[in-house]
Amino acid sequence: MADDEKPEQPTEPEAGGTPDKGRSSPPSRPKSGSSGKARSPSPGKGSRAGSGRKTPKSPPAQRRSSKPGSPKARKGSPKGKKRESEQRETSAHDGEHEGPPPDDITPLFLSSKTQDIFNIKVDEDLTGDEPHKLVPKEDLIQDMKMRAAISDFHPLKQAILDYPAEEILLVYDYDFKYGQNFYMAMTEEAKERILHPPEEEGEGEAEPEEEIIYRYIPPESKEWVSQGSEFEVEEEKVVETRDKAMFKISRVRREFGAPINFGDRNSGDAKDGYIECAHYEDKSFSIKKLEKDFGIQAIPELIENGSQTEWKHPRNASTQYMPREFTEEEKEVLSTSKSLEIFVTAVAPRFELALQQNEIMDVFFDDWKALAEEDSTFGCKSDNHLKEYQSFTDLQFSKEKTITAVDWHPSIKGVIAVACAERLSFDERVDNASKVLMTPSLILVWSFTDPIHPQLLLEAPDDIMCFKFNPVDPNIIAGGCINGQVVLWDITRWADRLKNTPRGKQTKKNTMMSLPTKDNKPGFEDENSQETPIIRYCAVAAIEHCHKTAITDLQWLPDHIEINRVGVVYENKVKACTQILTCATDGSVLLWDTKPPKGHTHITSEVPNNPFQIPTTFKHLDLTWKPLLRLPLARLDGASGEYGPTRISIKEKQGDRSIVEKGKNDKTDVLSSTQLTSSIRTGSAKDKRQVDNVSSMFYVGTEDGELVYCDWKYDKDPDSGRLAPQRPAWSKLLHDSTINTLQRSPFFKDIILVVGGWNFSIWKEGVETGPLLISSASQKKLSAGHWSPSRAGVFYIAKADGNVDVWDILDRTHEPSLTQNVTAASITSIFPWAVSSKQHLLAIADSIGTLHILEVPWNLRHASSNEITSVSNYFDREVKRIDFVNERKEFRVVDKRKKDADDALKQAGKPPEPDEAEVNMKLKMAYDDYEEMAKKYLEELGVIQTEEEPLPEV
Repeated sequence: MADDEKPEQPTEPEAGGTPDKGRSSPPSRPKSGSSGKARSPSPGKGSRAGSGRKTPKSPPAQRRSSKPGSPKARKGSPKGKKRESEQRETSAHDGEHEGPPPDDITPLFLSSKTQDIFNIKVDEDLTGDEPHKLVPKEDLIQDMKMRAAISDFHPLKQAILDYPAEEILLVYDYDFKYGQNFYMAMTEEAKERILHPPEEEGEGEAEPEEEIIYRYIPPESKEWVSQGSEFEVEEEKVVETRDKAMFKISRVRREFGAPINFGDRNSGDAKDGYIECAHYEDKSFSIKKLEKDFGIQAIPELIENGSQTEWKHPRNASTQYMPREFTEEEKEVLSTSKSLEIFVTAVAPRFELALQQNEIMDVFFDDWKALAEEDSTFGCKSDNHLKEYQSFTDLQFSKEKTITAVDWHPSIKGVIAVACAERLSFDERVDNASKVLMTPSLILVWSFTDPIHPQLLLEAPDDIMCFKFNPVDPNIIAGGCINGQVVLWDITRWADRLKNTPRGKQTKKNTMMSLPTKDNKPGFEDENSQETPIIRYCAVAAIEHCHKTAITDLQWLPDHIEINRVGVVYENKVKACTQILTCATDGSVLLWDTKPPKGHTHITSEVPNNPFQIPTTFKHLDLTWKPLLRLPLARLDGASGEYGPTRISIKEKQGDRSIVEKGKNDKTDVLSSTQLTSSIRTGSAKDKRQVDNVSSMFYVGTEDGELVYCDWKYDKDPDSGRLAPQRPAWSKLLHDSTINTLQRSPFFKDIILVVGGWNFSIWKEGVETGPLLISSASQKKLSAGHWSPSRAGVFYIAKADGNVDVWDILDRTHEPSLTQNVTAASITSIFPWAVSSKQHLLAIADSIGTLHILEVPWNLRHASSNEITSVSNYFDREVKRIDFVNERKEFRVVDKRKKDADDALKQAGKPPEPDEAEVNMKLKMAYDDYEEMAKKYLEELGVIQTEEEPLPEV
């Protein structure tokens, strides 16, 4: 005991108490320097892993202890001491992390996302006092279905499935007893043990205790008794042994009171130039919150009032008037009157001004409706760059491959498909033929709801170079292979997989589909239920009748037309896309028909021997499919050989039936159900009407950079008299490499965007002399292009260096309006898509197997009120410019021919020179003529009077 400390005086009980039982000797204090060692660690305050929540000050066992004033917590009571020691042991046991958990309790860590899903947020839904939560077993199963390996319950998947009851107990591990923030009861016994713990012995018995009243007696001062501690204090004192150094600091007197000039300085120029005073939470600060209940009620004042109008008997009335017309005399008087002239003179300038204003602006346009039409759009109006929205890549099927084609699903939002192929040249494919044959060729169908795993995998016999969804029935997909074959898929059976609800939710229909059946066990025993299905093609064309090289482009014909074997266009009354147009570099364009032959009956029942579950939709075409029409493209320049088409473009587009409706007669043809079925099956032209006003001309882009204008309709050969394909109408060479884009504008059917080599051009159908716009050569090769779906004057150009150029011909035509880098690899395809009027997305595929989805900014998707008119006027001006240039060229040619003819005549031979007498005679005759003309002129002016001849004498 320290010398300066005195022992506590015992307190004496007041009258009525029992001093012997209530008095106890106070515990002695530890000596100085040993208090830290003797103090036991605070229970529940060990090193605790952070869980994003505030740390409690004491464990639940300590908070549940009795108050100091209660009889059970008195130090004087033996039972109180025993209870206190038991609580300390329990608290110390709870705070330690020793020993593994019981076999029927499994600790697990739940992230904040999982806590939000199941409403078990730490310190909000679950606390140290109420740490239990019963979670339905079905909810845990659904979470593992939706999030798969990402789910925090995935490691306990089998244990959850084997759990016998419908509800599983989750307990919030407040003190991290088992090393995690939660633990789960894996048996019913453990759940009952946690929810209803056994009561301690003697806890339910309430023993009466004697009430003791204490009275405070202040301590009495005593004499100092030395125990030798003063020597220790003296040893610890610091004694000065050296003289103090004196420093004098002064400044010049003239600097006292001088003005101070502050200046700016960078905080990093000097050491300690910037000191941050970070704010912190003062735990000792508290504000007492007071609540006051106050109510008020507003009652409207009701007033009764009445009004009566004067009623009149209704009666029918009518009037008739005749126009008052001026007579001829009145019209003549008015037309010659001075008042009418003054009125017209005064009103004419105002009338002309009103006409000019009507031409400049629309006076009937409602500005208030258009004032805030785009206030609730995605993004800001000032944003002018493409934003990364999402990206897709698969480590197994698309990594280290090139994406050859991209297509959006026509009807389901957020679904896009890509075709992947090996990045090998022809020689490399020959050398690695065995490896290429063993590698699967797939089309990956992605969904925005799952950016990690593709929803469907479409298997193909070889690498797919192009594919398209059927515009009318998107469950039908057609693709072109590198070996020249055309492939068809039917994904009707898996269409519900693409129509999933947003992330984190699932419809009741999908839940019912995952329930156990007689063929499987309850739960997830069907291991393939969560795997991506691989769909085998249901029909492939006969290879002997296909293209000889890789198919470079594929298009579905619109649903309002169909073509027969000689190129004649008929109306498609079925309103279904059944014909496909393909091209390849073997010099031919083929037309394929998917309708079944005459007399064929579609089998809807399942085929018994069908291990791959291949749909039988196009079973009649598999390995026997032949093209309906073949168009060879012979060269025009007289050289032998054919053009190598890479892209095709027809004038008709899907959904535009104006030409068919315009060509119909007044009597509408109505097909019965029997005739309709017959037309689908047989393809007979008896019930079809020929459409004459549909253009059969189409454009073809070649591998040499040529633009060829062709006709698919057969014509009679003058030599043999048979129907044969026609030769192309004309061809132009403006690109120095393969044409990779040939697309018509969605706003103008006769405007075509052509991209190839190092430049692009815009053509108008009917103008054969040249393009309306051609760009200068780019530093990098152009790899793809596409028109904007919402703005008539905007189109996108992709480059081989990973950049995307956005061109706006209303803004500038000599350079792009925006250039942005998207990827480090070469871009192979670009495809914008209008998800809604307020959101447009741009799909960009590269040569390393990654699909980038970018969000188009507001200014690139929102068209001005007169943009289509302005773009149309621009194209008209360019057509007039081309006509003027052509006229000047023709004029110069004619002028040059005339000048050359004159020079030839001059060089042919000069006439002989006349002699001097002949020259003098010509000069004299010319002078006589001049004098005669001058005399007549003077006589007409009256300067010279002609003498009259005298009359003859009689």
